[in-house]
Amino acid sequence: MSSWVMFLMLGTSLSIGALGLVAFLWGLKNGQFDDKEKFMRGVLFDSVDDLNAMAKNDAKKDSIKGEKNV
Repeated sequence: MSSWVMFLMLGTSLSIGALGLVAFLWGLKNGQFDDKEKFMRGVLFDSVDDLNAMAKNDAKKDSIKGEKNV
């Protein structure tokens, strides 16, 4: 492979990477990833039965982890 092709590929990949980094930093600056209400709104749509089932599953997982650590 000739050297100009490798330099072209390297330049292209670095340009795409830099563009992705700039887009990510722009999203951070503008609060694109800040969704503090997501989990609070999710609870509103769960029924009591679903929440109780999840609590039982969590307790079961904790007891299994406790048995493995012994």
